[in-house]
Amino acid sequence: MSPDSRKDASVQIREMIARLQSPVSDISELLSLLSGPLDIIGLLPPVFRKFSNSDLSSAVRDVFQIAKHIPPIQNAILESIAPTWEKTLQEQGYNSILYQYFSPDTFSSSFRASGDVALLAYTYVLSLPLTQFSVEVLQRLARQYPIDRLHSVVYSRGSSVPPHKKSLTWEEVVQCVVSLPVKVANKSDVLEIPPGLEPREYNSSLCTRFEILVASFDLPLDSEITSSMSFLLTKLVNVGLFPSTTSLSPSQTSFPSVTLSTIRSRIASFSGGTQASYICVWRDVFASLPMSLFCKALASFVAHLTELPDDLDSSNESRSLVKREALLLSRILGNLEGEEDEKWLSISSTFLVRSWSIAKARILVCWATISDEEAIPPHARDTLINQIMEVWSSEEHIKHSLLSHHQYLTTALLLAIYSLPTSHPAIQSLAFSGAFIGAVSLYISHLDPCVRRCGMLAAEFLAERTNTKLDFKQWEGEGEGREWARAVRTLVKKRDADVEEAAADVLRLEPMDVDEQRMESRGEEPVSSFVVTRVQLSETAHDSDDDLEGYAVSPTSSRSPSPTSSELEEIERDPTINVGKKKTPRPVYLFDLAQLITSSKKPDDPENADRIQMALDCAEELIRRKKNFGFELEENAVNLVYVFVGLQNNYELEGFDEKRQAAVHALVVCCPRKAAPAIIDEFLKNQYSTDQRFVMLNALALGARELASLPIPPLKVAPERTAFPSKQLPRALHKKYIAYDERNGGQVQRMLEDISQKAIESGKNAAEAKTAPIVRERQLRIKQPMRIAEVSPGAPYVPKESNFSELAAEYFIGPLVGKFWLFLRDEQEREARTVHRKTAYRGTGTGLILSPMVLAHFLGTVAVLMHAARHSPAFLAVLAPDTLELAVTLGTRPMSGAEEDKEREAAVLTAALELAVVVLDGCLELDGGRSLCLEHSALLLGSGEWAGEVLGALERGLRVPGEGGAHEMKLRRAAAGVVLKVDELTARWRQSMISLY
Repeated sequence: MSPDSRKDASVQIREMIARLQSPVSDISELLSLLSGPLDIIGLLPPVFRKFSNSDLSSAVRDVFQIAKHIPPIQNAILESIAPTWEKTLQEQGYNSILYQYFSPDTFSSSFRASGDVALLAYTYVLSLPLTQFSVEVLQRLARQYPIDRLHSVVYSRGSSVPPHKKSLTWEEVVQCVVSLPVKVANKSDVLEIPPGLEPREYNSSLCTRFEILVASFDLPLDSEITSSMSFLLTKLVNVGLFPSTTSLSPSQTSFPSVTLSTIRSRIASFSGGTQASYICVWRDVFASLPMSLFCKALASFVAHLTELPDDLDSSNESRSLVKREALLLSRILGNLEGEEDEKWLSISSTFLVRSWSIAKARILVCWATISDEEAIPPHARDTLINQIMEVWSSEEHIKHSLLSHHQYLTTALLLAIYSLPTSHPAIQSLAFSGAFIGAVSLYISHLDPCVRRCGMLAAEFLAERTNTKLDFKQWEGEGEGREWARAVRTLVKKRDADVEEAAADVLRLEPMDVDEQRMESRGEEPVSSFVVTRVQLSETAHDSDDDLEGYAVSPTSSRSPSPTSSELEEIERDPTINVGKKKTPRPVYLFDLAQLITSSKKPDDPENADRIQMALDCAEELIRRKKNFGFELEENAVNLVYVFVGLQNNYELEGFDEKRQAAVHALVVCCPRKAAPAIIDEFLKNQYSTDQRFVMLNALALGARELASLPIPPLKVAPERTAFPSKQLPRALHKKYIAYDERNGGQVQRMLEDISQKAIESGKNAAEAKTAPIVRERQLRIKQPMRIAEVSPGAPYVPKESNFSELAAEYFIGPLVGKFWLFLRDEQEREARTVHRKTAYRGTGTGLILSPMVLAHFLGTVAVLMHAARHSPAFLAVLAPDTLELAVTLGTRPMSGAEEDKEREAAVLTAALELAVVVLDGCLELDGGRSLCLEHSALLLGSGEWAGEVLGALERGLRVPGEGGAHEMKLRRAAAGVVLKVDELTARWRQSMISLY
């Protein structure tokens, strides 16, 4: 061909591609342009030949190159032609010509050009943003041109890929094929992913095609083919297709679970040279893996081997299954050799360090036995014993491993010992080795009798193999590892490698029925072939209840049986009985909600319970729905606080406590400016019970957390955790002792415990990583909230969204602490006025505010509020010193003049110290403790001295009233936390504090 004709042909090809890349207005023209290149490379379907331009010269056909000219056409189809013309072509039945440029159809797949086009399509489609059309292209590629076909395209004798580019091309293709499901899954929210590209199905197909590729080779394999297979297998291991567990998520799959059954079937069906070739390819591929990846592959294969119903079953069926799995490992991964074999590193980390079932230990020993039968000289079992001894005799393993791992390794060691003849030098050297003797001594001195028997059994077995008598006489009876020891004695009498291999189609063995086992032991034929799980019957002592007899039931009794609970409910719902009974209406407005509770005309009105139940069921939902709905919630919030706080469960309604708490909580969250001050005022009145006061404090704490966008812990357990009547105390006592923790303060106490724990464990450098003090001061000066804002004339009223940092000082902590001081002053004045009377007033009685139970919960609530208010502008200047003073006062001074109340209750002391920890940690985090140290030095040093005295007294053995159980640990931890926080603060500002103090 002359240079001029070659040049003209190149120009003609470029013009053809340029026309495809430019807009096309006619479908006939488009089909003509698309048919030309396919006709040149011989991939044009017959149905499109009528659109092909037959005027193409032979020079054009000679100059056209797939690797050079097809990618621009693929780009044009993906970016412009498919988005514009795909629907039109599909309506007329011509859209297959677009897919022909990526995944040639079955009719064309036999041509060499089809593989070259598919090879380019894989790399090019995944390099562009995915569309629905490209996803369909990838599905066709995955189905028609899998990995084994691509391998033949690159490495076949007639491949068009240059020899020096084969390796690079293959690596690019493998990278694309392996990463395909991940890239497609990333677009699952905007594209429809076909089932064939879902990760599980795609990866399963990839594993299947890898096995088909292995089966297609004939020996010998050259280094280039082995390297390509090793690269592909490496990618499969790296993307997680060789997991070391069989518990996989629905989107995961594993190479062994997909291929093991096929490998077994092929090995069983192949014979002679074909079988040897198939086995050699597997061994060569896995031998080329790096050791770390080989270890992962080995662990995955071991995890997916067939399990036994009984690991210590010594029947021929179980032994044949063990041998089949050992032969499978030998044929896939190769035989085990001497100590120089690198596979022993993987064997040690996979089989010996990890704990498997004892069946895996039997497979390992059988693998080594089979390897020795094919090796000259045999060293696999010698090396296996040495590898096991390194772990089995280590002091760390003997002292810290679980019993299952002890029995696993001991079984493996004994099986390996009994697989060798008695005259073998390895047995003689092991019997006199210092490692074995020292290990047996450590085992015998172990505190666990089950672990002790592992060492005893190994010593007896080795003595038996060396013709020495040794009997610890510890094997009769039941329990403490005796059954395992007897089963191992039976198991080692015969080698698993000496039986016939099980058939390839045996998936698992089922445990036999107990009666069948007995009949089989007597040589009888089992009566039936059904299989049940093995049951262990235990003999029990005589039970006196067996002698009790029930009353005889008279068959002629005329008395009707008592109705069941379901029948009673059905009778209650019968409309013919409940004639005239009014159904309680569901409240629509908040005023109606309050009226349901307060509108009862008579105390014994039978409809009161229904009205209160309806109010409780609807309260939380209605309050939250009215949050941003005009002034209705603000007008009714205070009244609803009075109603729900004062409500009592006179009718024993189901879920009363939880629903009342949820309603008061919702009021605090949705209308904090009205509800919180009202709750604080009611809390300090003397008309409420302890349970009602807990509801108020819980609502303040949980509402503050929600307003501050902090998580709220759920109930620890359901209230019905002990609902069975025979397991309950009487209702009043059950509620007091069992249900108290979760319904009355359990959430707040758990929040306080978590907060104080985090505050104590926070590192010394935590505050230094926060925003610098000068930056925070600038933020407080500059970012003041707008006090005056323009209001449009017709704008509807929308309440301002509340943030707890803005509300904490004015509506929560400030009123709560300030009014508590007033309440405490009044209570102590009343005590002082009546101190010389016969009936002196006491303010710390059960059920009142200053009782230890309520006072501890009050301090815990203040601590939760302070933690949520860390970002309040008034935290450092006002809230922190006020609450720290409250904690020190309540933790050091008696609340009453009575002698029995002068000692600090452990719960109150713990809560006060935890409050101090929270305050100090907040100051340390916000400004490094500067404001507290420099402006309130005496208070800070006093709190440290107080906590130090408490901690010292506890260390000296002083017992605090109410201490014990959880309080003992919490009290010590809180006191130590305050001491550490004060030391950390004073260490930073000691010089400035000295100059100011």
